[in-house]
Formats: sequence, C-alpha cells, structure tokens
Amino acid sequence: MQMDTFSPADGSTVGVAMPVSIVFSKAVATSARAAVEQQLKVTTSVPVTGAWHWFSGTRVDWRPQNFWPSGTKVNVDADLTGVSDGNGRVGTRTYHHGFTIGADTETKVSVPDHTMQVYRDGALVKTMPIDAGSSTFPTWGGTMAVLDKQPEVRMTSCSVGITCDKNNSNFYDLTLPWDVHLTDTGTYVHYSTGDPNPGRGEGSHGCIHLSMSNAEWFYNYVQPGDPVTVTGTSRAKADPQNGYADFNLTWAQWTAGSALQH
Repeated sequence: MQMDTFSPADGSTVGVAMPVSIVFSKAVATSARAAVEQQLKVTTSVPVTGAWHWFSGTRVDWRPQNFWPSGTKVNVDADLTGVSDGNGRVGTRTYHHGFTIGADTETKVSVPDHTMQVYRDGALVKTMPIDAGSSTFPTWGGTMAVLDKQPEVRMTSCSVGITCDKNNSNFYDLTLPWDVHLTDTGTYVHYSTGDPNPGRGEGSHGCIHLSMSNAEWFYNYVQPGDPVTVTGTSRAKADPQNGYADFNLTWAQWTAGSALQH
C-alpha cells in the first residue's frame, strides 16, 4: 500500500480551509479502511475537533469541524508498515507531514452583486468588481479552498468539455495571467482578455473574472488552502472531491464518511 499524493506538502504554510488529503495509488477495500484510518494520526498545537472522511477507496481527507485557527501547527503521521489494504497489498513505510496554518484570509463572491470581498482576520481588506459564470455556464457555489496558483495558464474550451469546435461561439483557446485555481474541473479566479473591465458583464464560462490590477493583487495575496465562498449562483455547491471543497459537507455528512463511525 502506497500513497500517490499527500497534501499539504511537508513544511508548507496553508490557508484555514485546507484539508489533509491522502490519495492512495491503489484502492483500500471497505473492510480495511477502519484499520488504515486508525494508523492516520493528526496532532495539532491547539485543540481542534476533526475527522477523516473516505471519498473512495483511494482518497481520504481530514478536516476540522470549522476552519482551522490561524497559526495552528499540524503534524500528520501515517504508520502503514504491515497494514493491509484488504486487496492483497501491505504497507511498507511510514509517512510524516508537518505544516502550519497561515493567516485567516477568506474571500466571499456574490454573483448577483458582481463583487468579491477579501477579509483578513475578519476585517474587510478589499472589495473588487467581478463577473462570474453566465446562466448557461454558472460558477460552482459553496466554499472552495485555493488549490494552487500560476502566473499564466493556457485555458481551452475543449479541455473542460465545453466545445472543441473552433466554429462554435463558445470555443476559446487563451493564455491568461494571474490564475488562482479553485476546482479540478477548471474554475479559476483570474484576468480575462475577453472581459477586461468586469463588474456588470454577461458572464464567463464559469471562472471568476477580475481586472488586470485586481487579479494580480489577489494572486499575490492568497495562498493554497484559503477559502473562496461563492453565493447567488444557480449552480449547486462544488462537489467536495472537486479539488478541496470539503467544507461543502455539513459536519454530520463529514463524520458519516469515517470508517471508524460504523
């Protein structure tokens, strides 16, 4: 039994909505998940109530009941040596990750108001005009933790399943700057050349558009794990597995996904 990915990275500093997320290279059988979960230890510098949640045989996340307290030191130890995955494989090593919860930076997007507000430690820092998704391609709702960010990303309508037909009015193939990544399905906060002055536009294909200066500011201000909460969209809350949208589950729904609860 081996891990494919283990997030956050050892030694990193992340935002208050960042879960611990473990992806195994091969599936853990349902019958073995409780024994595996018992070997996954999370310790924190301040008391935090949290639990593991199995999304599948290959992915299990740990999140606190509420957002992390800023400044918390977190250690995750996974002693899987000799532990069976229930499918004929046995763990051969121990994993350790330590990370720190950084500043409490929370972003709130109101689709109907075309605004995005950024808060630090509960105080409003900046309000910016935005355009979110259109009625045809609405932005995901709920809370999504920042996955990563890149100074430039090539975005194509084909890669996200909108259209590969260059003659279609929804076709696009653009390389755009200041990209803050929110979902695995391709939601970003960024600047778009097709919407250079957002605030009352007709809407995007699901991304959140900022002006060039605001996009650069936001890119430099946020870090992975910072929560971005979208309200007023016609689309449902993002699936918790679509990136790190773990806080879109209630606490009761979350704890029901622990193998030790049954």
